[in-house]
Amino acid sequence: MRIALLHGWGFDAGVWDALAPLLPGDLVRMDRGYFGAPVDAGRPDLMIGHSLGAMLLARRWSDVPLVAINGFDRFCGVDAVAPRVVQRMAKRFGEDPAKVLADFRAAIGADPAPAIASPQRLGEDLALLADQTPAPEHGARLLVLQAEDDPLLPPELRRTAFGGAGAVCESGGHLLPLTQARWCARAIAEFVR
Repeated sequence: MRIALLHGWGFDAGVWDALAPLLPGDLVRMDRGYFGAPVDAGRPDLMIGHSLGAMLLARRWSDVPLVAINGFDRFCGVDAVAPRVVQRMAKRFGEDPAKVLADFRAAIGADPAPAIASPQRLGEDLALLADQTPAPEHGARLLVLQAEDDPLLPPELRRTAFGGAGAVCESGGHLLPLTQARWCARAIAEFVR
């Protein structure tokens, strides 16, 4: 089984360091190239996306099974994050990308980021977070894994992401692939059976 993994905004393929060794199959850690060279993948048998990575994967291959970890099909809008939050972040990003990234990562309990290699890509993907377009329906199987204590995603967004087809962990914040890797691996193993 070929599995494509894609991280969220402000991260890289290192977000999978704890979870990847627990997964079966041929893994391709895609990378948006925020901090180094981008890595893409061909069509997989299963997609696993963290945060924005889940949205990007769902829109790229709507007919491939998807595991969305701390993920969403749209970030802003009704029952989601207020668009002004991302607009304010984007304005600040234009003035000081490193500061915005550092503040974001600190707010979700992440380690400091490496040096930014592509502020343009980070900025483009930040704009994607502001997109309020309703997500196209995902035509394949879905598993949504969320954390009750996620500081980034409002409760209503966690409940309704991808139609609410998911499981909730009490703790782990917005970094479940790192903080709850075994829980995620068990849920994924059940999903792929």
